[in-house]
Amino acid sequence: MRETKSARLTRMHDEYDILRQVIPAPACALHFSNPLELLIATVLSAQTTDKRVNTVTPELFATYPTARDLAAANPAQVEDIIHPLGFYRSKTQHLIGLATALDERFGGVVPRTMDELTSLPGVGRKTANVVLGNAFDIPGFPVDTHVMRVTGRLRWRSDWRSAHPDPVKIEKEITACFPPEEWTNLSHRLILFGRATCHARTPDCANCPLSDTCPSYAPPAGKSTSKR
Repeated sequence: MRETKSARLTRMHDEYDILRQVIPAPACALHFSNPLELLIATVLSAQTTDKRVNTVTPELFATYPTARDLAAANPAQVEDIIHPLGFYRSKTQHLIGLATALDERFGGVVPRTMDELTSLPGVGRKTANVVLGNAFDIPGFPVDTHVMRVTGRLRWRSDWRSAHPDPVKIEKEITACFPPEEWTNLSHRLILFGRATCHARTPDCANCPLSDTCPSYAPPAGKSTSKR
């Protein structure tokens, strides 16, 4: 029987209540002490892990504490610092371009609106939402690969069958189901849940706290289940 929108919304909130219990204190995995540092760290996190980003940012932030400092940086020196991340040449160009625009257009101060943030080179909605939610406590719902995967498997979104889901559509559909004050932590919890349990290749369904209601749950062979 096809799940109604009302039933799906109820299930979404029930499942999120469980995630709130399992992950009571979610937090941004990137280390930062101000909005500029978070913006830079988030840009660096593309195609690498937050953990690896955290190994290079202390030196980067100490060497270039302001947007103007980074805008005037010697590219070779920046490359040397962020080399362990991979794609360091293109990332260096992106960082210096971003810092230059930030210094010239905003006086080096990270803006606090989606439109202004996404007007900066290399800053998309995901990065902007990370900064808004974690640096300014302004509701934001970053959609990364973990969020796309988990919301798809849980069928929290209507396009769960899509092989190429649209992050903007996902953001709009999911945030419509939860209060704004919950958006940032909702994203954190989905990301942490995706990393710890709902893995891309081999999800740990046997130990999943949402297995009782997850539409994608697959019980071990030979075991009966009442799950859908």
